[in-house]
Order: sequence, then C-alpha cells, then structure tokens
Amino acid sequence: MKRCKWCNLKNELYVKYHDEEWCKLNLDDQYLFEMLILESFQAGLSWECVLNKRESFRQAFDNFDIDIICNYDDNKIQKLLENKNIIRNQLKVKATINNSRIFKNIQNAYGSFHNYLKTFTNDTIIYEIDKTTNELSDKLSKDLQTRGMKFVGSTIIYSYLQAIGIIYSHDKECFLYKKK
Repeated sequence: MKRCKWCNLKNELYVKYHDEEWCKLNLDDQYLFEMLILESFQAGLSWECVLNKRESFRQAFDNFDIDIICNYDDNKIQKLLENKNIIRNQLKVKATINNSRIFKNIQNAYGSFHNYLKTFTNDTIIYEIDKTTNELSDKLSKDLQTRGMKFVGSTIIYSYLQAIGIIYSHDKECFLYKKK
C-alpha cells in the first residue's frame, strides 16, 4: 500500500501513526491536550523524533494529566530536564506548564477545548495537501499566542490540526486519500 511521502516505512511506530491516527478526527479533550503538548515539542525537530519518544513523554508528564502538569514546580522541571528519554529543552518544558494552564482556562471558559476550536472551525474538516499553514492555523495560532501560549506558531498549529483530524492531508497517492 502506498502511504504519504513523509511516512518512514522503516519505522513501525510511524507507519501505525500514519495509518491509524494522523488526520483521523479525534476531538476528545485529553487527546487534544496531549497532541498540543507533543506538537509544541516538535518545534524545530521532526515529528518522527517526537513520536518515537511519545511513550516516554507520557510517563514523564504524568500521562498528560492536565491538573497535575498545571501544578509542576521547579523540582519537577529539573527532573524533566534530566530525563534522557524526552526532549530536554527548558523553554519547551516551561512552555508546557504555561500552555497547560492556558488550555485549562480555555476549557473552563468554553466548556471544553473542542468547543473553543469550534469557534474557529464550525466543526468542519478542511481537505488540503502540500501546505504547512493556512488561514485557520494563522488565526488559531494568533489567538493562542494572545492568550500567552508558547511554541504555537502557525506551522505547529497546522501540524496540530492535521494530527487531530481537522485538516485532512493524505497525499493523493496514499491509500487513505479522500476528497471532500
């Protein structure tokens, strides 16, 4: 079966992610939170690098429990920075805590992060390929940054929207390609 050109066929984890998760709509707030955190760690790196460390991230970040992460202190930050199994970027680790608090505030204000996303998407799926940003990712990125989030530039947010299925981007040659 043909897959998207970015999918490293030698990496089983990557193939599984491509086939079973990427661009499949999942608007569960826990998943939305996990993917936002992981995508923010991708900044400047490849998604494959982050995906290969996903399980280690889950362990290190308390299974992405937002209530726990919101209360991380300097001791926990230091433990994370010493964890060789994750990406040990101090700015990204601190941004994760900051972004968690903002994510939680958005949930409280809108009832869920999905409800917040709906104000930008109207629950529609965008079908497009070969892009790294669009008007939606620009607007969402700007709003998140205005709220104080870090590592949420338009390219990261575009990738995030693909990961959660709001943007459907399988290549035309891919067995999962479908038109609107």
